[in-house]
Amino acid sequence: MKLIKIATISTLAVSLLGLSACNNMMAADMPMKTPAQKQVMQNQMMSDMNVVQIAQSNSDFSILVEALQAAGLAGALTDTGASYTVLAPTNAAFAAALQESGMTKAQLFANKPLLTKILTYHVIKGNTPVYQKHVKPGNYTMMSNDTLVITPQGKLMDEMGRTTNIVKTDIAASNGVVHVIDRVLMPR
Repeated sequence: MKLIKIATISTLAVSLLGLSACNNMMAADMPMKTPAQKQVMQNQMMSDMNVVQIAQSNSDFSILVEALQAAGLAGALTDTGASYTVLAPTNAAFAAALQESGMTKAQLFANKPLLTKILTYHVIKGNTPVYQKHVKPGNYTMMSNDTLVITPQGKLMDEMGRTTNIVKTDIAASNGVVHVIDRVLMPR
């Protein structure tokens, strides 16, 4: 009986060693993804999302997402038949805008007409998304029907004369493109 147990344990040990060796060989044969390949995969996944889902997937846009929901715009920006160009302010941009205006987030969100005007001032009006390579200096009509100026230096100038930087461009979405900006744009 002891001999059978020893034989069984020995067989299991040899089997485990064999499986372990196969596993190591398979891992060595499998190509590792480079950072560039990982970025391409992430970009492909993001391009399957609409502009709102892209904002929802990034914690640095949590205030923007809250604002879109408070203004009742989140549903409209999920329209798959549209082509939006969204200039998305970060949480830091919203915090600076609230400080600059002297308003709290609750006060801004409670003023739905103002919030809607500000948010629609962050969407370029048009039938096709505007990628970085298509941007030229000049005046752009926004969804709010207000004008945004793109300076020859590539900065955004709002109707209050304030300039904003585009910190990341061309985040493709299923219904447009998102560009990240470092300041909330203000219409008149």
